[in-house]
Amino acid sequence: MEMLLSRASTDHLAEPAPSAAQLSDILAAAMRAPDHGKLRPWRYVVIEGEARPLMAERIIASMQRIDADVPDAKITKRRQRFSTMPMILALGMHLRPEHKIPLWEQEMAVAAATMNVLNALHATGFGGVWVSGDVVDDPVLAAELGFPAPHKLAGFLFIGTPSGKPISPRRPDPADFTAYWTGTPVTFAADKD
Repeated sequence: MEMLLSRASTDHLAEPAPSAAQLSDILAAAMRAPDHGKLRPWRYVVIEGEARPLMAERIIASMQRIDADVPDAKITKRRQRFSTMPMILALGMHLRPEHKIPLWEQEMAVAAATMNVLNALHATGFGGVWVSGDVVDDPVLAAELGFPAPHKLAGFLFIGTPSGKPISPRRPDPADFTAYWTGTPVTFAADKD
């Protein structure tokens, strides 16, 4: 429990990233995610080394397709982040719209697998953060990564070794998000103004 309760996302990451063997173990944890219908909709593209600046340029091209007036500062920030993170894991969703398992369940399986990756990273001494933004909805970028429609991107994980002082964000009280149903609609303390 301590490992789960101490996990926090961080983008303050340095080398080393997981080795190929470590990443294989980490992704094995992803395969333990709930998966109604055993569709295994998760797909991972590892981006490291000289591929990172190439990915940064694809991200910038996507940003400019979405918004021709994207601010230069935003372009500079994305170029820097995608070019310098120790490892980037593109999160693909191999979707089957015609299947009896609803798309939302397929997408949730990908999200559950991604959380398993984040937990496994933390358990092995690494760190990461899940990033998304408008670019995840760009079908051109998704296809460039190997996810042509109807498949999609679920975002990217920046992965490495946490650097600097560990961040321990204040987490909300679970009681504020929990209610016991007794036959009538429930209310949550978290929803009270």
